[in-house]
Amino acid sequence: KKKKKKKKKKKKNIELLGRAMDHEKVAASLAELGNSHRLSVFRFLVKAGHDGASVGDIQKGLGIPASTLSHHLARMAKVGLIRQEKHSRTIVCIPEYGHLENLIGFLQEECCAGVRIAHEPEPL
Repeated sequence: KKKKKKKKKKKKNIELLGRAMDHEKVAASLAELGNSHRLSVFRFLVKAGHDGASVGDIQKGLGIPASTLSHHLARMAKVGLIRQEKHSRTIVCIPEYGHLENLIGFLQEECCAGVRIAHEPEPL
């Protein structure tokens, strides 16, 4: 029996800051930011800067219940938008700026490159 080789789909990648992002990873990250609470949390963390913010500070600043916030933070960490570090008894959430820059780079990758659209002839 001959084994059939499966053709791998070629994924469009962008390489920025030493990391490659494929279409699916970008879509997953953007889907997480498509939720209003998660977008608010991410913007809060970006405003906080490279040191991030504690879960308690995020909760107070945005008025999101603890259990709901925990769920949102876990989803954001899973796709690489944030990382969480434990400092003593405090959990600090830090935005992954490299990931953010990769997302922006992916979206801008072909900016203004032009597209060809086949136009149908106008009816007579």
